Amino acid sequence: MNVYVILKQTFDTEEKIKIQNGQVSEDGVKFVINPYDEYAVEEAIRIKEQAGGHVVVLSIGPERSAEALRTALAMGADEAVLLSNEGIPSDEYSLSVVLASYLADKSYDLILGGNFSVDNGAGQVAIRLSELLGIPHVSSITKLELLDGKASVERDAEGDLEQMEISLPSLFTAQQGLNEPRYPSLPGIMKAKKKPFRHIRLNELNITPDQLRAKTAQTELNLPPARAAGHILQGDLPSQAAQLVNLLRTKSKAI
Repeated sequence: MNVYVILKQTFDTEEKIKIQNGQVSEDGVKFVINPYDEYAVEEAIRIKEQAGGHVVVLSIGPERSAEALRTALAMGADEAVLLSNEGIPSDEYSLSVVLASYLADKSYDLILGGNFSVDNGAGQVAIRLSELLGIPHVSSITKLELLDGKASVERDAEGDLEQMEISLPSLFTAQQGLNEPRYPSLPGIMKAKKKPFRHIRLNELNITPDQLRAKTAQTELNLPPARAAGHILQGDLPSQAAQLVNLLRTKSKAI
């Protein structure tokens, strides 16, 4: 069973976001594996432990993304590939084109990823990748069972539960509840240092500049406005009600 896991390195969810010159500042920030991608890594390792096979973790990003990939290797993945993001637009279309180009000649039974990344939250890369590769895709899965070249999955459908059977090869994205990701052990960390780790640049892939032309662009990025102090209404109840209606109409424009 050959399994590829696409993952992204993101801000630690405990970090405070700061905007400088229209961009998120990375100064002194701690980075981690995107939490939803951790479920995908864990599921791939469990599949290998139960049925045998090979797990490759794959990411597009700057050099610092190697840390997230090495964490996945320490968890139990067999091999890591880092595609340099230099020259690649950051929109989801372009990223999926690069991933599809790398995976085009690879042999795989499953591709796993997170439901979405906690930084952008778009949830588009995996869906676009499955379309480019021409394989089935099911998002937000909370259960996965493999038997006789097919996958039985359960997916979270905004409060409902959908059950589906999909032929392999296919692509799935993981939702919270699929499993409980393990912590890298000390022996796992030591073994990770000896596992294959490839760095690939854009010019090593068969992609033309036209294929990488972004479909979307970020025009502005701002933090939410500071929360205003509360306002205490004075007087008796009819007076307070009148004040409240006036504030809703003139200040908050709610009515």
